[in-house]
Amino acid sequence: MRELEGALRSYAWGSRTAIAELRGLATPSNHPEAELWLGAHPGDPARVITESGSESLLEVLHREPERELGRENLEAFGERLPFLLKLLAAEEPLSLQAHPSAVQADEGFRRENALGVPMESPIRNYKDGSHKPELVVALSRFEALAGFREPTRTVKLLRALAVDELEPYIGLLEGQPDSDGLRALFTTWITLPSTVLGTLLPAVLAGCITYVAHHDAEFVTEIRTALELSEAYPGDAGVLAALLLNRVTLEPGQGLFLAAGNLHAYLHGLAVEIMANSDNVLRGGLTPKHVDVPELLRVLDFVGADIEVLDPAPSSGSGQSGSGRYEYVTPAPEFRLTRLEFDSNATDLVVEAGGPRILICTDGAVTATCGADTLDLDRGRAAWIAADEPVVHLTTRTPTAQVFSAVVGR
Repeated sequence: MRELEGALRSYAWGSRTAIAELRGLATPSNHPEAELWLGAHPGDPARVITESGSESLLEVLHREPERELGRENLEAFGERLPFLLKLLAAEEPLSLQAHPSAVQADEGFRRENALGVPMESPIRNYKDGSHKPELVVALSRFEALAGFREPTRTVKLLRALAVDELEPYIGLLEGQPDSDGLRALFTTWITLPSTVLGTLLPAVLAGCITYVAHHDAEFVTEIRTALELSEAYPGDAGVLAALLLNRVTLEPGQGLFLAAGNLHAYLHGLAVEIMANSDNVLRGGLTPKHVDVPELLRVLDFVGADIEVLDPAPSSGSGQSGSGRYEYVTPAPEFRLTRLEFDSNATDLVVEAGGPRILICTDGAVTATCGADTLDLDRGRAAWIAADEPVVHLTTRTPTAQVFSAVVGR
């Protein structure tokens, strides 16, 4: 068991306070801090801390793959850690985006390699050949757009705006209130000529302002979100696309699982995020970055439905009653995430052996004991546990504490 130092990523949408405060550092930070990567992605691997210094987790895995990853993981995923754990802090909205399926990612990666598209090219879609299912779990109230709304409700929302210029577009969906209708409307909006968009978008935003001023009803949150996005991304067709998506609020501890093809945008908040070890992103708007519309349309899932908020299931382990342990159940084979809550009723909890594990303390402080090794995990500190190491015993050092445990899925 060794301390793990995450790789800090700075993007314009990040926060100057959220990640720094969690790590006990001075605020505001010099740059927006968007993500802290705790994993072995080649783009920015975390570092393992030893008495003699620090070493890239990638190098650690390469040197002793069977010890660090375990034979079962090697057989299933090769010599790679199949998941990437992150802290994510959104002060401003992220781009509208979706991730490919495993088949789509493999095909797209091979195709761009064959075409000779440089890995660092701004028009490159596929940085690797992996899919990217992901789970986000809120540490603060967390706001997002995710998945296409059920079409008949979207027709109702658009009609409530009472914008004459919207009528032909509403007809596309009203005449075919299914995934084909959603595809037709989204494709039309995302490919509008600038002259048409320059007329339609201001009219829609005027309708949004009027609606918010005179209603406190069904669609106020969705419509306010469109207005906020228009301020951050003026003239962007993604503002129209956002009106087609479910608006989601996660309270601390709640999760959101996003499978391949789910169009989404994180809007605001601090969260733990875990995903397959990939950096493949196809953008659909709300960004100055490259938007490849044909490729995006190839991967998007246009099924309209309510989005499911994931409440974790209490779980037991190592003979414990399950008190303080909450597992986020997803279909992803690459990862499994468990939240450990410590209080007067749960002062000692166990992280089971079996496969590589990453722990991060997100509140309070605990002491981790693994065989003869001990490590104090204060808020914001993380640990790497190799596959061949035994169970980890966690004991709280504060009245309450919270730890997330990431392991390979089963």
